[in-house]
Order: sequence, then structure tokens, then C-alpha cells
Amino acid sequence: MNLTRSTPRWIALAALMACASTSQAALFEDGDARRAILELRQRVDQLTQGNNQNGEDTSQVRRSLLDFQSQIESMRGEMNKLRGENETLRREVADLKRGQTDLAKGVEARLQQFEPVSVTVDGQEFKADPAEKRDFEAALGVFRTGKFADAAGVFSSFIQRYPKSGYVPSARFWLGNAYYATRDYKPAIDNFKLILAQAPEHMRAPDSALSIANCQIELKETKAARKTLEDLIAAYPQSDAATAAKERLSKLK
Repeated sequence: MNLTRSTPRWIALAALMACASTSQAALFEDGDARRAILELRQRVDQLTQGNNQNGEDTSQVRRSLLDFQSQIESMRGEMNKLRGENETLRREVADLKRGQTDLAKGVEARLQQFEPVSVTVDGQEFKADPAEKRDFEAALGVFRTGKFADAAGVFSSFIQRYPKSGYVPSARFWLGNAYYATRDYKPAIDNFKLILAQAPEHMRAPDSALSIANCQIELKETKAARKTLEDLIAAYPQSDAATAAKERLSKLK
């Protein structure tokens, strides 16, 4: 019987025992010998099958371990990919938040351009749109340059554009003065009278009454001028315009 090194040790021993049993079979009865040989063969077959099964189990475990390791590596790759995507998303979210913040600031700045602001002009406090405030100041700037004809046009446009503005009494006062400066007395008187009719308590009302009298004097309407000055002194006795009106009356013939 040829036994190689690769043959498991327990198989070799079993084979030797089988040979020994065969050699000694003659010492036993034929039936006992046959039974002993069959039992040894059965044991050898069982041991061989067990060894083969153990080998298969070991191979299966090894394959399972390799598959499991492959899955772990695959999961690691997926996790690294997810980390990269997560970092990209985090940067995109941060950029989006910055963009929203910048957008909100821009919207707020634009809204502030249209949001009414509190202003005080000639003792009157009121709300005005930024554009309204800008246009009035621009018109007043034209008047201060001495371009009275241009100032009259700008103030007239302002009143038409903002008829309910808190600036209107002041705008009419400067419009009347612009007309007076260009010797256009009739429209000057009309605007001064509108101030007295619409805003008699306005800071510019006494000066408006005095300006009416001045226009009437220029137009040689002495009787009307006298009446205007007397009404001024009666309506606004404590004003500087009333003091000036008394001087004008003393000089009228």
C-alpha cells in the first residue's frame, strides 16, 4: 500500500491498522475477520468523509471571509464618497446662506430707498418718501442759485407730482418767491393765498401775507395792499411779519 506525505496522519494509521487486521485475519474465524474488516473500513470512510467535510467548511469560511472583506472595502469606498459629497453639500449650503444674506441686505437697501422717512421743514414734522425729499431739496437748491425762472418750474412740477406732500406749503412759499423775483406777481399772489387758505398755522403763513402785500404794492394796488397788511397784523400780531407790516402801512399813501 502506497502512503504519500500528503495523506493525513490519521488516514495512514487507519490504513496500517486495516493491513494489520487483514494479516491477522487468519487467526480469527472467517466471520469475525470479515466483521472486523468491515468495521475498520466504515471507520476509515467516516474519518475520510469528516476530513473532507472539514476541508470544505474551511474553504467556505475562507471564501466568506474574503467576501466580507470585499464588502467592507466597498463600504469604505462608499463612505469616503459620501464624505466627499457631504463636504461638497456643506460648502454649497454655506455659499447659499452667504448668497441669501447678501440678497437680503440688497433687498433691504432697496426697500430703504422707498421707505418713508421723518423730515422737519419750516417747523413741520411729517413722513416723506426719499424721492420726495430729494426732489424738494433739489428744487430748493435751484432757487438758491438765483435761477428763479428755473426754480419756479421745478417747484411747480414738485407740487403737481406730490399734491398731498407735507412739503407743499413750503414749496408754494418758495414758488411764490420765485415768481416774485421774476416780477410775475399774479401767480405769486395766488400761491401765497393758497398757503393762507390751506395752512394758516404754517410757519410761512405770516411771511406769505406780507409777500402778498408786497406784490400788490408792486402792482400799484395800494388799497388792497393796505387791507392785506391790516389783516396780517390782526392775524399774526406777534410775528416779525406783523412788525414789518406796520412799517409798510406807515409808508403807504
